[in-house]
Order: sequence, then structure tokens, then C-alpha cells
Amino acid sequence: MFIGHHAVGLAAKAVAPRASLTALLAAALLLDLLWPLFLLMGAEQVQIEPGATPVTQLNFVSYPWTHSLAMSLVWAAAFGGVYFWLTRYRAGAVVVAICVLSHWVLDFATHRPDLPLYPGDSRRFGLGLWYSLPATLAVESIMFIAGIAVYISLTRPTRRWGTFFFGAYVVTVGLLYVAVIFGPPPSSADALAKYALIAWIIIPWAYAIDLFRINRKPLAA
Repeated sequence: MFIGHHAVGLAAKAVAPRASLTALLAAALLLDLLWPLFLLMGAEQVQIEPGATPVTQLNFVSYPWTHSLAMSLVWAAAFGGVYFWLTRYRAGAVVVAICVLSHWVLDFATHRPDLPLYPGDSRRFGLGLWYSLPATLAVESIMFIAGIAVYISLTRPTRRWGTFFFGAYVVTVGLLYVAVIFGPPPSSADALAKYALIAWIIIPWAYAIDLFRINRKPLAA
């Protein structure tokens, strides 16, 4: 899943209103933010395989340290623990941890069977929504639009930069989604890993949004 993960981060504002969009999106995208780093270190493997599914031309050969269920739980606990240590916001810590874990759940729904339960597990799991391009586009688009609607309903810009940065984020993520699905495959796994590092720009971008948007309703002390 791609923009569906963004949808989770946006919608999570509803249950953790004091959490920043930076933290919520970082949590929802964490496994994919870590993945290119593990690829570049040689700890995980991916192959370019045109026609792997109608949605993606990638064969995720091995990614147990970022995308196994067990490690997703570890990353979720670590992210939630660090967040609580920094903010003392208990509800926010629980929500960001759930956002991290939601990544594996959504990938389980969309990927063909390629997700392990733990490092060293030879079994692979996935329900294969990616075998249908129309269904994938419909599900992810509805999720993304719903996430945007939730976030906009809960926040307002303090200056026009708040509208600009958020609008630019929505458009950019949408265009990248189209490019990932309909664009040509990467020239190599190494090129893919370096290209995937672009996802890290979401962190400062979300921070910029946070600077110019506030909650519509006052927060309880």
C-alpha cells in the first residue's frame, strides 16, 4: 500500500489531537522510511520484476527487518516509547505505535504473499489486493480522501502557508502515487533504494504543515 499509509497518519489526528502531523505520518510511514536504508546496507533485498502484479513491478525478496510482523511490533513499541519519553502524551504514544503497526496490516491486505512473520521465517503472507489494479486504486483513493477530510475537519491554517503546504503535500503525494504505479520501473534495486529515500522529505514537510495549522477546537489541558 502507498497512499493508504498517509491516510492512516492523517486520520489518526482524530484520536490523538495533541499529536503533531509530523509524528503521525512518520509513524504510519516508518517501515517504508526504514526500508531503503536496509536495502542500501544489504540487509534486505528487492528485485525489479515487470509484471509482478498489476500494481507494482517489484519482487520483495527479503525484508524481515522492516516488514515482518514481529519487527513491526518492535518498531511500534520503540517509536511509541520514544514518543512518550519526549512528550509524556500517553494517548499519543499509543496512537503512534498503532500507526506503525497499521503499516504491516495494510501491507498484508495489499501485497501478494511476501510478508514474513519474523526474521528467519520461510513462510510468506499477503492477501493480494495488488492483483487488481482497479480495486487497489479505489481502496487507496477512498482512504486518502477520507484521511484528508478528517485532517481538514480537525485543523485550520493560521496563515495561508498552512493551506499552501498542506495542499502541496496532497498534490505531491498523489502525483508520486501515480508515478509509482504507472511510471517505468527503476533501472536497478540500488537506484530504487536511493529513489525511495525521497520519502524522508515527508518529515520536514509535515513539520512545515504543523507550523501553520492548529486544531480547530481548543485542547483540554
